[in-house]
Amino acid sequence: MKRKKTKNLFKILFVPMMFLLIMWTTHLFQFVFNISFIKLGVLPKTYIGLKGIFLSPFIHKDWSHLINNSYPILVLGTLLFYSYKKIAYRIFFLLFIFSGVLLWMIGRQSFHIGASGIIYSLASFLFFSGIIRKNPPLTAISLVVLFLYGSMIWGLFPINKFSSWEGHLSGFITGLVISILFREDGPKRKKYQWEIDEENELLSNDV
Repeated sequence: MKRKKTKNLFKILFVPMMFLLIMWTTHLFQFVFNISFIKLGVLPKTYIGLKGIFLSPFIHKDWSHLINNSYPILVLGTLLFYSYKKIAYRIFFLLFIFSGVLLWMIGRQSFHIGASGIIYSLASFLFFSGIIRKNPPLTAISLVVLFLYGSMIWGLFPINKFSSWEGHLSGFITGLVISILFREDGPKRKKYQWEIDEENELLSNDV
């Protein structure tokens, strides 16, 4: 039993921890060798900026930027892989790719870096998916996300010119769209006996 719990915990934490490992290794490399990978970020509407879709989430401006993005990746990533076990890999991949693609399409002409787009897409997906599915445990996750990260809503607006609000908005929209597209996949709401009896009665009446 203990071995099974350890295995399940490993599955839940594997992707968030690997993501963090790449983030921290990348920044440590920049720090040690005194170089910058900013030009590997997303540069919207340019061919050279396309590579940033895959690379920018792992690149951060400074230690503060890195640390501030690390906690949400761990928390939200863990919630995703705990709550949506069977489809979590697909969801994470789609959130990663399409939040970057949308940023490339709508962002201003500047290099965009950091994992905030992924963070916003995770928070958006977890929130809207729980509401849409009307599944009590998943709705509870939605409320947790709202409580912990509700203030992120201000990041969707061009208040801070030094912040990539377009990346935040891209992540938010991506999470919403993916939650709608995958509303029938993954964990199902538990049906109560009275609901099952009611459905059986309707079927028998149709016959």
